[in-house]
Amino acid sequence: MKRLFPAPLLTLSLWALWLVLNLSLSPGHLLLGALLGFVAPLMFAPLRPLPVRMRKPGVALKLFLLVGRDVVISNLAVAWGVWRGGHKPPRSAFVKVPLDLHNANGLAALAMITTVVPGTVWSELALDRSVLLMHVFDLDNEAAFIAHFKSAYERPLMEIFQ
Repeated sequence: MKRLFPAPLLTLSLWALWLVLNLSLSPGHLLLGALLGFVAPLMFAPLRPLPVRMRKPGVALKLFLLVGRDVVISNLAVAWGVWRGGHKPPRSAFVKVPLDLHNANGLAALAMITTVVPGTVWSELALDRSVLLMHVFDLDNEAAFIAHFKSAYERPLMEIFQ
């Protein structure tokens, strides 16, 4: 049954959305909406994300709070760096961070964290998922940044997802 209806809620939602958008309950629209609701989830099943198994919710909560703190601190640091930009320009750099995290859901969470924290940008991930290229707005010490990134973000995500 799961092969025939990989996402039953999505099937029902697409069918209902079709009917609402067409403002009609005619037999043709009922049939077309049902066909759309049946075929679309089958076609797009390979694109669905992997199921997530979160192992340690306590670690996830700590990571959430740490990211929130880092967002506030980084916002202030970037604002200060922009404000004093004429006197002391920021030392922007690309950093290659070696990764031990290979889980697709964990890497997606790491990408979101990197995007949310001001001053860092996820630039490229190696094809074998072993190295992450990041751009950092103001970098004092590359080794210290890599150590902080791995211990603060990558290690907790490994505990949660692997």
